[in-house]
Amino acid sequence: MPRRRPTQQPCQLCERQVALTFHHLIPRKLHRRPRFYKRFNRSELNAGVWLCRPCHSGIHQLYDELTLGQRFSSIEALRDDEAIARHVRWVAKQRAGS
Repeated sequence: MPRRRPTQQPCQLCERQVALTFHHLIPRKLHRRPRFYKRFNRSELNAGVWLCRPCHSGIHQLYDELTLGQRFSSIEALRDDEAIARHVRWVAKQRAGS
């Protein structure tokens, strides 16, 4: 996925048209740990998704970095988690400017 900020794309979770931030699917803090660099190649370690700030912050409030790296290394895994889905449903109801 390109690291340039998309201009006309919605958040990949809540689908709101707002400013986006890049979320590494495997947090950068974990890239040097043997469990991760032996299991994933460089492009997989640097893979990520573009999320709005409320979705991005919500993910990091719900789960620590180790859990994110182990359980949520794909956008599908993020979407399938009930706690994240509940937060995303709430975010989707919020005004885009707030």
